[in-house]
Amino acid sequence: MKSAAEFLVDLVRIPSPSPVSNRAVVEYAAGVLHARGWSTRPVGYRDPAGVEKVNLIAAPPGQSLSDRVSDLVLMSHTDTVPYAAEWTDALNPFVRDGHLHGCGSCDVKSFLACALAATSTIDPAQFIDGLRIVLTADEEIGCVGAAHLIADDTLHPRRMVIGEPTSLQPARAGKGYCLAEVTVTGKEAHSAHPAQGYSAIYHAARVITAIEKLAEQIARDENPFFHPGYTTLNIGTIQGGTAKNIVPGLCHFQLEWRPIPGQPADAVFHSVTDLIAKLNAAAPGAQAKITPLRRQPGFETPADSRLVRRMESLAGRDAVSIPFGSEASLFASLAEEVIVFGPGDMRTAHSSRECVPLAELDEATALLRTLMQRA
Repeated sequence: MKSAAEFLVDLVRIPSPSPVSNRAVVEYAAGVLHARGWSTRPVGYRDPAGVEKVNLIAAPPGQSLSDRVSDLVLMSHTDTVPYAAEWTDALNPFVRDGHLHGCGSCDVKSFLACALAATSTIDPAQFIDGLRIVLTADEEIGCVGAAHLIADDTLHPRRMVIGEPTSLQPARAGKGYCLAEVTVTGKEAHSAHPAQGYSAIYHAARVITAIEKLAEQIARDENPFFHPGYTTLNIGTIQGGTAKNIVPGLCHFQLEWRPIPGQPADAVFHSVTDLIAKLNAAAPGAQAKITPLRRQPGFETPADSRLVRRMESLAGRDAVSIPFGSEASLFASLAEEVIVFGPGDMRTAHSSRECVPLAELDEATALLRTLMQRA
Protein backbone atom coordinates (compact mmCIF):
# COMPACT_ATOMS: atom_id res chain seq x y z
CA MET A 1 0.00 0.00 0.00
CA LYS A 2 1.27 3.46 -0.86
CA SER A 3 1.93 5.96 1.88
CA ALA A 4 0.59 9.51 1.81
CA ALA A 5 4.08 10.74 0.91
CA GLU A 6 4.21 8.43 -2.11
CA PHE A 7 0.78 9.58 -3.28
CA LEU A 8 1.86 13.18 -2.76
CA VAL A 9 4.94 12.75 -4.92
CA ASP A 10 2.71 11.52 -7.74
CA LEU A 11 0.24 14.37 -7.28
CA VAL A 12 2.86 17.13 -7.17
CA ARG A 13 4.28 15.85 -10.45
CA ILE A 14 0.91 16.51 -12.14
CA PRO A 15 0.76 20.22 -13.04
CA SER A 16 -2.56 21.76 -12.06
CA PRO A 17 -2.30 25.55 -11.76
CA SER A 18 -5.75 27.12 -12.03
CA PRO A 19 -5.41 28.29 -15.68
CA VAL A 20 -5.10 24.68 -16.94
CA SER A 21 -7.41 21.69 -16.68
CA ASN A 22 -7.34 19.70 -13.43
CA ARG A 23 -8.59 16.55 -15.12
CA ALA A 24 -5.29 14.68 -14.72
CA VAL A 25 -5.33 15.09 -10.94
CA VAL A 26 -8.97 14.04 -10.73
CA GLU A 27 -8.39 10.99 -12.93
CA TYR A 28 -5.40 9.96 -10.82
CA ALA A 29 -7.45 10.11 -7.61
CA ALA A 30 -10.42 8.38 -9.24
CA GLY A 31 -8.16 5.56 -10.43
CA VAL A 32 -6.88 4.98 -6.89
CA LEU A 33 -10.42 4.96 -5.49
CA HIS A 34 -11.81 2.73 -8.27
CA ALA A 35 -9.15 0.13 -7.47
CA ARG A 36 -10.62 0.00 -3.96
CA GLY A 37 -14.20 -0.37 -5.07
CA TRP A 38 -15.26 3.25 -4.71
CA SER A 39 -17.70 4.76 -7.19
CA THR A 40 -17.11 8.24 -8.59
CA ARG A 41 -19.08 10.88 -10.46
CA PRO A 42 -17.29 13.66 -12.34
CA VAL A 43 -19.10 16.98 -12.56
CA GLY A 44 -17.51 19.08 -15.28
CA TYR A 45 -17.76 22.64 -16.52
CA ARG A 46 -15.85 25.08 -18.73
CA ASP A 47 -14.13 28.12 -17.31
CA PRO A 48 -14.43 31.54 -19.02
CA ALA A 49 -11.42 30.69 -21.20
CA GLY A 50 -13.09 27.49 -22.35
CA VAL A 51 -10.77 25.23 -20.33
CA GLU A 52 -12.32 22.02 -19.03
CA LYS A 53 -12.55 21.77 -15.24
CA VAL A 54 -13.74 18.77 -13.24
CA ASN A 55 -15.20 18.33 -9.78
CA LEU A 56 -15.46 14.77 -8.46
CA ILE A 57 -17.75 13.10 -5.93
CA ALA A 58 -16.69 9.68 -4.62
CA ALA A 59 -18.51 7.17 -2.40
CA PRO A 60 -17.19 4.01 -0.68
CA PRO A 61 -18.21 0.51 -1.78
CA GLY A 62 -21.89 -0.15 -1.20
CA GLN A 63 -22.89 3.52 -0.93
CA SER A 64 -24.91 5.24 -3.64
CA LEU A 65 -23.81 8.45 -5.31
CA SER A 66 -27.43 9.16 -6.15
CA ASP A 67 -28.04 10.04 -2.51
CA ARG A 68 -27.17 13.73 -2.21
CA VAL A 69 -27.48 13.66 1.57
CA SER A 70 -24.18 12.76 3.22
CA ASP A 71 -23.01 12.53 6.80
CA LEU A 72 -19.34 13.38 6.30
CA VAL A 73 -17.61 15.03 3.34
CA LEU A 74 -13.84 15.23 3.04
CA MET A 75 -13.16 17.98 0.50
CA SER A 76 -9.94 18.85 -1.29
CA HIS A 77 -9.35 21.31 -4.09
CA THR A 78 -7.08 20.12 -6.89
CA ASP A 79 -5.67 23.33 -8.35
CA THR A 80 -2.55 25.21 -7.30
CA VAL A 81 -1.41 28.76 -7.84
CA PRO A 82 0.91 29.29 -10.84
CA TYR A 83 4.58 28.75 -10.08
CA ALA A 84 7.47 30.97 -11.13
CA ALA A 85 9.73 29.84 -13.96
CA GLU A 86 12.70 30.17 -11.60
CA TRP A 87 11.22 27.45 -9.38
CA THR A 88 12.77 24.63 -11.35
CA ASP A 89 11.75 21.95 -8.84
CA ALA A 90 8.09 22.99 -8.63
CA LEU A 91 7.02 19.69 -10.22
CA ASN A 92 10.02 17.66 -9.07
CA PRO A 93 9.24 16.89 -5.43
CA PHE A 94 12.09 16.08 -3.09
CA VAL A 95 12.57 15.44 0.62
CA ARG A 96 14.90 17.55 2.74
CA ASP A 97 15.13 17.79 6.51
CA GLY A 98 11.96 15.77 7.00
CA HIS A 99 9.87 17.92 4.64
CA LEU A 100 8.53 17.12 1.18
CA HIS A 101 8.93 20.10 -1.14
CA GLY A 102 7.04 21.00 -4.30
CA CYS A 103 4.19 23.06 -5.74
CA GLY A 104 0.97 22.02 -4.03
CA SER A 105 2.82 19.93 -1.47
CA CYS A 106 0.89 21.59 1.36
CA ASP A 107 -1.76 23.62 -0.50
CA VAL A 108 -3.43 21.26 -0.77
CA LYS A 109 -2.44 18.03 -2.48
CA SER A 110 -1.15 16.78 0.86
CA PHE A 111 -4.70 16.49 2.21
CA LEU A 112 -5.80 14.56 -0.87
CA ALA A 113 -2.77 12.27 -0.55
CA CYS A 114 -3.65 11.58 3.09
CA ALA A 115 -7.28 10.85 2.21
CA LEU A 116 -6.21 8.40 -0.51
CA ALA A 117 -3.77 6.68 1.82
CA ALA A 118 -6.37 6.48 4.58
CA THR A 119 -8.82 4.56 2.39
CA SER A 120 -6.30 1.82 1.63
CA THR A 121 -6.41 -0.04 4.95
CA ILE A 122 -10.10 0.24 5.85
CA ASP A 123 -12.40 -2.78 5.51
CA PRO A 124 -15.19 -1.63 3.14
CA ALA A 125 -17.77 -2.72 5.69
CA GLN A 126 -16.27 -0.34 8.24
CA PHE A 127 -16.76 2.91 6.35
CA ILE A 128 -19.32 5.15 8.02
CA ASP A 129 -22.61 5.62 6.22
CA GLY A 130 -22.88 8.74 4.09
CA LEU A 131 -19.14 9.19 3.54
CA ARG A 132 -17.96 11.18 0.53
CA ILE A 133 -14.63 12.37 -0.80
CA VAL A 134 -15.13 15.46 -2.95
CA LEU A 135 -12.54 17.08 -5.20
CA THR A 136 -13.01 20.59 -6.56
CA ALA A 137 -11.50 22.80 -9.24
CA ASP A 138 -10.54 26.47 -9.25
CA GLU A 139 -10.41 27.07 -5.50
CA GLU A 140 -7.41 29.34 -5.88
CA ILE A 141 -9.28 31.77 -8.12
CA GLY A 142 -12.46 32.10 -6.09
CA CYS A 143 -13.77 28.66 -5.04
CA VAL A 144 -15.38 28.40 -8.47
CA GLY A 145 -15.67 24.61 -8.55
CA ALA A 146 -17.30 24.52 -5.12
CA ALA A 147 -19.76 27.20 -6.23
CA HIS A 148 -20.73 24.99 -9.20
CA LEU A 149 -21.45 22.09 -6.84
CA ILE A 150 -23.68 24.30 -4.72
CA ALA A 151 -25.47 25.81 -7.72
CA ASP A 152 -26.12 22.32 -9.10
CA ASP A 153 -27.57 21.21 -5.73
CA THR A 154 -25.15 18.28 -5.80
CA LEU A 155 -24.33 17.92 -2.10
CA HIS A 156 -26.29 18.03 1.14
CA PRO A 157 -23.56 17.43 3.74
CA ARG A 158 -24.10 17.34 7.49
CA ARG A 159 -20.42 17.49 8.45
CA MET A 160 -17.46 18.64 6.39
CA VAL A 161 -13.70 18.54 6.80
CA ILE A 162 -12.17 20.82 4.18
CA GLY A 163 -8.51 20.35 3.41
CA GLU A 164 -6.19 23.32 3.85
CA PRO A 165 -2.78 23.57 5.56
CA THR A 166 -3.45 24.26 9.24
CA SER A 167 -0.47 22.44 10.80
CA LEU A 168 -2.98 19.79 11.93
CA GLN A 169 -4.90 22.27 14.07
CA PRO A 170 -8.66 21.98 13.51
CA ALA A 171 -9.86 25.39 12.33
CA ARG A 172 -13.47 26.00 13.32
CA ALA A 173 -13.65 29.59 12.09
CA GLY A 174 -12.30 31.57 9.21
CA LYS A 175 -12.54 34.97 7.65
CA GLY A 176 -14.35 35.44 4.39
CA TYR A 177 -12.83 36.79 1.22
CA CYS A 178 -14.21 39.64 -0.87
CA LEU A 179 -12.84 41.48 -3.87
CA ALA A 180 -13.95 44.48 -5.89
CA GLU A 181 -12.56 46.69 -8.60
CA VAL A 182 -12.80 50.47 -8.43
CA THR A 183 -12.69 52.27 -11.77
CA VAL A 184 -12.10 56.03 -11.87
CA THR A 185 -12.61 58.09 -15.01
CA GLY A 186 -11.43 61.65 -15.52
CA LYS A 187 -10.57 63.75 -18.54
CA GLU A 188 -7.28 63.65 -20.41
CA ALA A 189 -5.38 66.86 -21.19
CA HIS A 190 -1.85 68.06 -21.85
CA SER A 191 -0.05 68.19 -18.51
CA ALA A 192 1.06 71.76 -19.29
CA HIS A 193 -2.63 72.73 -19.22
CA PRO A 194 -4.11 70.68 -16.35
CA ALA A 195 -7.18 72.90 -16.09
CA GLN A 196 -8.34 71.46 -19.42
CA GLY A 197 -8.64 68.00 -17.88
CA TYR A 198 -9.39 66.23 -14.63
CA SER A 199 -6.99 63.72 -13.11
CA ALA A 200 -8.45 60.27 -12.55
CA ILE A 201 -5.42 59.45 -10.39
CA TYR A 202 -6.00 62.42 -8.08
CA HIS A 203 -9.63 61.34 -7.65
CA ALA A 204 -8.54 57.73 -7.07
CA ALA A 205 -6.17 59.00 -4.38
CA ARG A 206 -9.05 60.69 -2.60
CA VAL A 207 -11.07 57.48 -2.74
CA ILE A 208 -8.12 55.47 -1.43
CA THR A 209 -7.56 57.89 1.44
CA ALA A 210 -11.24 57.57 2.39
CA ILE A 211 -10.97 53.77 2.24
CA GLU A 212 -7.96 53.92 4.56
CA LYS A 213 -10.02 55.87 7.09
CA LEU A 214 -12.87 53.38 6.67
CA ALA A 215 -10.46 50.55 7.46
CA GLU A 216 -9.54 52.25 10.73
CA GLN A 217 -13.21 52.49 11.68
CA ILE A 218 -13.95 48.87 10.79
CA ALA A 219 -10.99 47.68 12.88
CA ARG A 220 -12.90 48.72 16.03
CA ASP A 221 -15.27 45.77 15.54
CA GLU A 222 -13.13 42.92 16.87
CA ASN A 223 -13.42 39.17 17.24
CA PRO A 224 -10.73 38.06 19.71
CA PHE A 225 -10.61 34.55 18.23
CA PHE A 226 -8.78 35.94 15.18
CA HIS A 227 -5.36 37.50 14.68
CA PRO A 228 -5.80 40.23 13.61
CA GLY A 229 -9.24 40.21 15.17
CA TYR A 230 -10.97 42.51 12.70
CA THR A 231 -11.96 42.72 9.06
CA THR A 232 -8.87 43.71 7.09
CA LEU A 233 -8.88 45.83 3.92
CA ASN A 234 -6.15 46.01 1.30
CA ILE A 235 -5.58 47.74 -2.01
CA GLY A 236 -3.19 45.40 -3.72
CA THR A 237 -2.97 46.71 -7.28
CA ILE A 238 -3.41 50.06 -8.97
CA GLN A 239 -3.00 51.15 -12.59
CA GLY A 240 -3.59 54.49 -14.24
CA GLY A 241 -2.49 57.03 -16.81
CA THR A 242 -0.97 56.71 -20.25
CA ALA A 243 2.12 58.96 -20.18
CA LYS A 244 4.01 61.25 -17.84
CA ASN A 245 2.87 64.37 -19.71
CA ILE A 246 -0.83 63.54 -19.95
CA VAL A 247 -3.41 64.32 -17.28
CA PRO A 248 -4.71 60.79 -16.66
CA GLY A 249 -8.20 59.98 -17.80
CA LEU A 250 -8.43 56.51 -16.28
CA CYS A 251 -7.32 54.77 -13.10
CA HIS A 252 -8.45 51.52 -11.51
CA PHE A 253 -7.48 49.51 -8.46
CA GLN A 254 -8.53 46.34 -6.70
CA LEU A 255 -9.83 46.34 -3.15
CA GLU A 256 -10.00 43.18 -1.07
CA TRP A 257 -11.42 42.65 2.39
CA ARG A 258 -11.58 39.65 4.68
CA PRO A 259 -14.69 39.89 6.87
CA ILE A 260 -14.83 38.32 10.31
CA PRO A 261 -17.70 35.87 10.92
CA GLY A 262 -20.96 37.58 11.70
CA GLN A 263 -20.11 40.62 9.63
CA PRO A 264 -22.01 40.70 6.31
CA ALA A 265 -19.73 40.06 3.35
CA ASP A 266 -21.14 43.10 1.55
CA ALA A 267 -20.85 45.54 4.47
CA VAL A 268 -17.56 46.98 3.22
CA PHE A 269 -18.90 47.11 -0.33
CA HIS A 270 -21.87 49.21 0.73
CA SER A 271 -19.69 51.51 2.84
CA VAL A 272 -17.27 52.09 -0.04
CA THR A 273 -20.18 52.66 -2.41
CA ASP A 274 -21.49 55.39 -0.09
CA LEU A 275 -18.14 57.16 0.28
CA ILE A 276 -17.59 57.04 -3.49
CA ALA A 277 -20.97 58.67 -4.06
CA LYS A 278 -20.05 61.54 -1.73
CA LEU A 279 -16.64 62.05 -3.35
CA ASN A 280 -18.13 61.93 -6.85
CA ALA A 281 -20.62 64.63 -5.92
CA ALA A 282 -17.78 66.88 -4.78
CA ALA A 283 -15.71 66.28 -7.92
CA PRO A 284 -17.92 66.47 -11.03
CA GLY A 285 -14.89 66.27 -13.32
CA ALA A 286 -14.17 62.65 -12.34
CA GLN A 287 -16.30 59.71 -11.39
CA ALA A 288 -15.53 56.47 -9.55
CA LYS A 289 -17.54 53.29 -9.48
CA ILE A 290 -17.06 50.01 -7.63
CA THR A 291 -17.78 46.61 -9.16
CA PRO A 292 -17.98 43.49 -6.94
CA LEU A 293 -15.89 40.52 -8.09
CA ARG A 294 -16.20 38.14 -5.14
CA ARG A 295 -18.18 38.18 -1.90
CA GLN A 296 -17.77 35.26 0.50
CA PRO A 297 -18.63 35.58 4.19
CA GLY A 298 -16.64 34.22 7.08
CA PHE A 299 -17.66 31.04 8.88
CA GLU A 300 -17.67 29.89 12.49
CA THR A 301 -18.62 26.48 13.87
CA PRO A 302 -19.49 26.55 17.59
CA ALA A 303 -16.68 25.50 19.90
CA ASP A 304 -18.90 22.88 21.55
CA SER A 305 -20.02 21.18 18.33
CA ARG A 306 -19.44 17.43 18.16
CA LEU A 307 -17.17 17.64 15.11
CA VAL A 308 -14.98 20.32 16.71
CA ARG A 309 -14.60 18.30 19.90
CA ARG A 310 -13.85 15.10 18.02
CA MET A 311 -11.26 16.73 15.78
CA GLU A 312 -9.59 18.35 18.80
CA SER A 313 -9.46 14.95 20.50
CA LEU A 314 -8.09 13.12 17.46
CA ALA A 315 -5.55 15.82 16.59
CA GLY A 316 -4.54 16.50 20.19
CA ARG A 317 -4.73 20.21 19.42
CA ASP A 318 -7.16 22.99 20.30
CA ALA A 319 -9.32 24.46 17.56
CA VAL A 320 -8.10 27.70 16.00
CA SER A 321 -9.22 30.27 13.45
CA ILE A 322 -7.69 30.88 10.02
CA PRO A 323 -7.10 34.29 8.43
CA PHE A 324 -7.31 33.05 4.84
CA GLY A 325 -10.31 32.27 2.67
CA SER A 326 -11.46 28.72 1.96
CA GLU A 327 -14.34 26.69 0.59
CA ALA A 328 -15.69 26.52 4.14
CA SER A 329 -17.18 29.98 3.61
CA LEU A 330 -19.42 28.62 0.85
CA PHE A 331 -20.50 25.43 2.59
CA ALA A 332 -21.02 26.81 6.10
CA SER A 333 -24.56 27.81 5.17
CA LEU A 334 -25.35 24.26 3.98
CA ALA A 335 -23.56 21.97 6.41
CA GLU A 336 -24.28 21.77 10.13
CA GLU A 337 -20.61 21.55 11.07
CA VAL A 338 -17.55 22.63 9.06
CA ILE A 339 -13.89 22.23 9.96
CA VAL A 340 -10.80 23.25 7.96
CA PHE A 341 -7.87 20.92 8.57
CA GLY A 342 -4.71 19.59 7.01
CA PRO A 343 -0.97 19.08 7.20
CA GLY A 344 1.49 21.84 6.36
CA ASP A 345 1.82 25.52 7.16
CA MET A 346 0.09 28.02 4.88
CA ARG A 347 2.98 30.43 5.43
CA THR A 348 5.11 28.28 3.11
CA ALA A 349 2.42 28.04 0.41
CA HIS A 350 2.20 30.09 -2.78
CA SER A 351 6.00 30.25 -2.93
CA SER A 352 9.07 28.19 -3.78
CA ARG A 353 9.36 27.48 -0.03
CA GLU A 354 6.24 25.32 -0.14
CA CYS A 355 6.67 22.08 1.78
CA VAL A 356 4.93 19.74 4.21
CA PRO A 357 6.40 17.78 7.16
CA LEU A 358 6.43 14.04 6.48
CA ALA A 359 5.44 13.38 10.09
CA GLU A 360 2.29 15.47 9.62
CA LEU A 361 1.35 13.42 6.55
CA ASP A 362 1.42 10.25 8.62
CA GLU A 363 -0.50 11.85 11.48
CA ALA A 364 -3.17 13.30 9.20
CA THR A 365 -3.60 9.94 7.44
CA ALA A 366 -4.19 8.19 10.76
CA LEU A 367 -6.71 10.85 11.82
CA LEU A 368 -8.68 10.67 8.58
CA ARG A 369 -8.66 6.87 8.74
CA THR A 370 -10.26 7.01 12.18
CA LEU A 371 -12.77 9.62 11.04
CA MET A 372 -13.88 7.48 8.08
CA GLN A 373 -14.57 4.37 10.14
CA ARG A 374 -17.43 3.29 12.34
CA ALA A 375 -16.72 3.88 16.01
